[in-house]
Amino acid sequence: MTTRIAGIETVQVSLPTRREHKWTGLTEPIGGYILVRMEGENGLVGWGEAPALKDWGGDHGRYFGESPATARLVIETYLAPAVIGRDPAQPALLHGAMDAAIKGYPYAKGAVEMAAYDLAGRTYGVPVHRLLGGKVRDAVPITHSIGLLPIDEAVEECRIVVAEGIKTIKIKVGVDPERDVEIVHRIREAVGPATRLCVDANCGYRTPYEAVRIIRRMEPADLIYAEQPVEGIDGLAEVKRAIGVPLMADESAWNARDVLEIAERRAADIVSIYTTKPGGLYRAMQVAAVARAAGLISNVNGSVETGVGNLANLQLAAAAEPVVLSCVVPVSMPAEHHAGRIGGVYYVDDLIAEPLAHVDGAVPVPTGPGMGVDIDEAKIERYRVETADA
Repeated sequence: MTTRIAGIETVQVSLPTRREHKWTGLTEPIGGYILVRMEGENGLVGWGEAPALKDWGGDHGRYFGESPATARLVIETYLAPAVIGRDPAQPALLHGAMDAAIKGYPYAKGAVEMAAYDLAGRTYGVPVHRLLGGKVRDAVPITHSIGLLPIDEAVEECRIVVAEGIKTIKIKVGVDPERDVEIVHRIREAVGPATRLCVDANCGYRTPYEAVRIIRRMEPADLIYAEQPVEGIDGLAEVKRAIGVPLMADESAWNARDVLEIAERRAADIVSIYTTKPGGLYRAMQVAAVARAAGLISNVNGSVETGVGNLANLQLAAAAEPVVLSCVVPVSMPAEHHAGRIGGVYYVDDLIAEPLAHVDGAVPVPTGPGMGVDIDEAKIERYRVETADA
């Protein structure tokens, strides 16, 4: 039943977005990402994704940014030669080989490792969550993210998604304090008391004092948490001590060592776990283990992946014990299945062959082999981006 990695190809795609989705510090559009197609000696194929963004690199540039071009270069030049011929079901050895080939670049490594997990699951006929230790939940609650939209437009979208069954809404803030406070209270008034609201400033506030002052003005809207209001673990700790809502670390929490430092400094109540920031599913589970040991709860978050990467999000959320909060991941679906739905939908089309379901505010965890849903290679060809060096 075992196989070896026989070949790796990269493809850049660009999915059309349903509407602009931006957050503080983002300077280029989402959806233009790198896919990894990994073929086994047995003829089966696994897929991975690097939703690389040059503006996304941790506290104070600690991990730097990756663009689609840099991720593709790293994969083709260093990572593919390092893993071809290896067993895709041995992620620790794959990471050792990739780390020996080049330091850093977790998004590129995560895409390769994601494809390996998909290939391994398809080889053994089991879903990836079985390879991660088994699922602890059958469905993943979904948070709908409201980007930096005009207030009236944001309020109307919130009304619609709540009517569609969304139970938690994240509001992007961090640009203008008065706008931030107003949009939070306007949305609370529009959706009523039953919908859970949270805010994410993406390090947008200049000082802990500014963050504390603004969040305190938002607190009457009954927030379930405030996410990464300032840059840096020290700043987060200052804010946490002074506000009355739980604090989530995101940009400050990339890998297991970061989460250990956050716990030691009591800098947050929650950490956001990604498949990509630590370099893939194997190391994301290490992040989850540290969070659980430290008594920190979590969600799974991402960079608005296409369906390829989002399937990995769901497998992670199914298997990681501390992920008890609603997750900020898409409800991925091809265009022919949209039927006008916008809750959890960020693209007008997708690359997976079948849509994800949305039941009572949650997505049931796919249980097919590998990542659980087949990839539509015709859609990949439709949205392929030809580059000069491709």
